[in-house]
Amino acid sequence: MSSKSESSQCVRVCQNTSCRKLGAKKVLAAFQTLPIAGVDVEESRCLGQCGNGPMVLVLPEQIWYCRVLPEEVDAIATRHLLGGQPISSMLYRKFHPEISS
Repeated sequence: MSSKSESSQCVRVCQNTSCRKLGAKKVLAAFQTLPIAGVDVEESRCLGQCGNGPMVLVLPEQIWYCRVLPEEVDAIATRHLLGGQPISSMLYRKFHPEISS
């Protein structure tokens, strides 16, 4: 187990009713199978964005992903969590409006 540090990240996967109906349990499980040093993965209560889930929130950067599928978790882990590059096509536009279609 790693200790908390200033640079650690946290991935929160909403597990409230709406997100769970859309597959959030499988998304959480997919993140949990990819342990990344310095990244904590935890289930979250409602993130307040019902209908856009499964919602994933990366802290402390406040990067929001919506409608995440289990098969997309590896890309988030590789490109964002390890590579430092959020995946613009997957970002939640409500909080990241700079994304073009």
